[in-house]
Amino acid sequence: MSGRAAREEDVDVVWSGDWVAERLGVALEGDGDLRELLGLALRRNPKRAHLLVSNVLGKHVPQRPSVVYGAGYELGERVRALLGDQEARRAVVLGYAETATGLGHAVADGLRDAPYLHSTRRPVPGAVRAGGFEEAHSHATSHLLLPEDPRLLAPGAGASALVLVDDEFSTGNTVLNTVRALHELHPRDRYVIVALVDMRSPADRDRLTAFAAEIGARVDLVTRSTGTVMLPDGVLARGQALVAAQEAQGSASTPPSVPAPAPVTRVGLGWPAGLPDGGRHGFTPAHRTALEAALPDMAERIAGALDAGARRGRVLVLGFEELMYAPLRLGTALEQALGADADVRYSTTTRSPVLAVDDPGYAIRTRLVFPAHDSPAEGPGDRYAYNVAGAAFDAVVAVVDSIADTPELHAPEGLLARLAAHTGQVLLAVVPSYAPTPAQEPAVLPEPLRGPDFSSYAPDDVGWLLQDLSDTELEAPTEEREEAIQSGGAHYAESLPVEYQPSAEYQALFSAALEASAARIARAVGTVTETVLAERGPRPVLVSLARAGTPVGVLMRRWARHRHGLDLPHYAISIVRGRGIDATALRWLAAHHDPADVVFVDGWTGKGAITRELAAAITEFEASGGPGGFDPEIAVLADPGGCVRTYGTREDFLIPSACLNSTVSGLISRTVLRADLVGPDDFHGGKFYRELAGADVSNRFLDTIAARFDEVAGQVEAEAEELLAADRAPTWEGWAAVERISEEYGIHDVNLVKPGVGETTRVLLRRVPWKILARRGAGTDLEHIRLLAEQRGVPVEEVDDLPYSCVGLIHPRYTRGATGADGRAVAAGSAPVAAGKAVQGA
Repeated sequence: MSGRAAREEDVDVVWSGDWVAERLGVALEGDGDLRELLGLALRRNPKRAHLLVSNVLGKHVPQRPSVVYGAGYELGERVRALLGDQEARRAVVLGYAETATGLGHAVADGLRDAPYLHSTRRPVPGAVRAGGFEEAHSHATSHLLLPEDPRLLAPGAGASALVLVDDEFSTGNTVLNTVRALHELHPRDRYVIVALVDMRSPADRDRLTAFAAEIGARVDLVTRSTGTVMLPDGVLARGQALVAAQEAQGSASTPPSVPAPAPVTRVGLGWPAGLPDGGRHGFTPAHRTALEAALPDMAERIAGALDAGARRGRVLVLGFEELMYAPLRLGTALEQALGADADVRYSTTTRSPVLAVDDPGYAIRTRLVFPAHDSPAEGPGDRYAYNVAGAAFDAVVAVVDSIADTPELHAPEGLLARLAAHTGQVLLAVVPSYAPTPAQEPAVLPEPLRGPDFSSYAPDDVGWLLQDLSDTELEAPTEEREEAIQSGGAHYAESLPVEYQPSAEYQALFSAALEASAARIARAVGTVTETVLAERGPRPVLVSLARAGTPVGVLMRRWARHRHGLDLPHYAISIVRGRGIDATALRWLAAHHDPADVVFVDGWTGKGAITRELAAAITEFEASGGPGGFDPEIAVLADPGGCVRTYGTREDFLIPSACLNSTVSGLISRTVLRADLVGPDDFHGGKFYRELAGADVSNRFLDTIAARFDEVAGQVEAEAEELLAADRAPTWEGWAAVERISEEYGIHDVNLVKPGVGETTRVLLRRVPWKILARRGAGTDLEHIRLLAEQRGVPVEEVDDLPYSCVGLIHPRYTRGATGADGRAVAAGSAPVAAGKAVQGA
């Protein structure tokens, strides 16, 4: 009997989910081989404590490469049979970073003729973003789509199917977010969702069915196994407590290292020139053919570098985060090269922190921790390799791409050193990182628009980096817009709400609020401007985020001129949640000013979504070849969400400019981004509502506040000095509160929770509100909120322990049938159902 056969007879038959199930009462129920496919582990995560650990994915659990590849390939063959040969040739396969990049590639191989693309969290120089989406329950949420050929995701002639591949289909939220984002750009009539396991609840299944009907597309599912995770009440808190207790006991520590670390040897692969390292920018059938031809030789190079003992022992091929497919295929080829006497396994490193417990009934037995070694966009952090230490591997073949072959990889605390302490030999194989062709800069950039031709502001107050769409019909009834947005049929930036026309009573409230708050706003304007001048001076370029930030930018410019005689440039730029910032506008700014002088300005923070969007957008812009040097930090008048470090105040109070729409913002609409109106070299769009000039209070708002500058100058000087010496690090309290409210009220979508007076006002003016949460005892700041809520038939609920003055909740799962055609009142029984005991997997 060979050594390998003896080892397989000794495999422990204990289910690798017993440890978690016994301590938390978690039950995994499903069809025949579900427990063979999945184990359970715990992680420190505010959303879900448990983690489903796949035994055939090749991420956390070392598995034979042929088993991992075969699982994906077989799913691809089933998709090909479902679509038929002709439709399969026109399909496009999209995999999810980071866990399903290799699985999705194997599925594409099973289809045989389909090109492949996977999402990524790594911005890449020269790559232009073709889309993106959020993964609501992940530890790292933002996904980018960076195909070298932007036509890859377009349906083309005879709408082709899009095949979306993830390791597990839990709630379906990630898939819905993806389809919604891509359907807005490139509608198609068929989607196929592929996963190793389908763990959705009946409600989640119904939601996908309804969503498919709403967008008029067919959605098929292909999975290997089906089941559900049953979680008792209170399991999240108990799981978090159990993780904390285990970490305190040192359960996440790795086994003792060997006295003499193993040698590290670099092995040249002979990777074919021009062959992509994976599907980050697209991988075609021609690429697949080239790789298949080169694999035997590359495997022989690895086999030749192994010690004699390792060639007949246990060898781990260890991939790197999103780089899963290339190591997997090297592993399958190495299995063939070494033959039956060797036990070749495959897994990859990961960003995901998981508790390790050395128990046969737990899926993650050991954990190696090491610093990131690919200069990630979000900064340094820890990375992990699971079930490697203590697994008696005779050799480990670490496979990374060239971007990750850094000093951090080779450092004393780096991955290679960690591996060398737990195996007899370490080989390093480096795959060249593929660089797409850089995008070309436009020859001519458009010029800013200025009043009085565009906006009621004076020409020097602001230059609008927008294109004029005033003659385009873009307005739609609020209820129609809400239904289209939530169904995935449209993005909020593709249309405009009908401009709210305030009643005489509401106008009187605005006037009273303006007079009452003018001094307080003037103080905040002065404080934030003095902070900017002290830290970003001497002549910052103010760039407000249109349109809520624009009145603040004008006021900051006026303060600098009034107090210091400075004539600061001020522009307004468009940023769209989920779509990023106007790249053409950034290029214009870089062509006319030093990007290091640019200070982005907004009115207030809510939960910090735009703060995060701007940081990601600037990183992506620079990584795609745009001019560098922009600082993504935002300066705001009010920061109740604790999201920024440059602010005038962190109080949540009424800023009267939030009470109205265009009539307090220079008669300019919210910005518009629609593919048929905005080309790749155009500014985003906006409308100038000249016809509302009789109701315009934009300059009255500015003049009323500027008139109080001298009155508050002494207070501003003291407050700015105190702030500059204080710890102003963001606390992100707002984001935490929004997540809590989203779960407590059964909404499960933070985008439908709008915190703060300003955001709540926007909900009542532009969206279909469900209810308003008001902090008990909040005073006059909420008078206009209560009036608007009364006019729209929206209940106001008094609550305690609210970090904001109020929070607006957009109606979840909105349809006009759910609220009445006028959108005024929530029909009985239309509220979302709170989560029950049966909750889907991580």
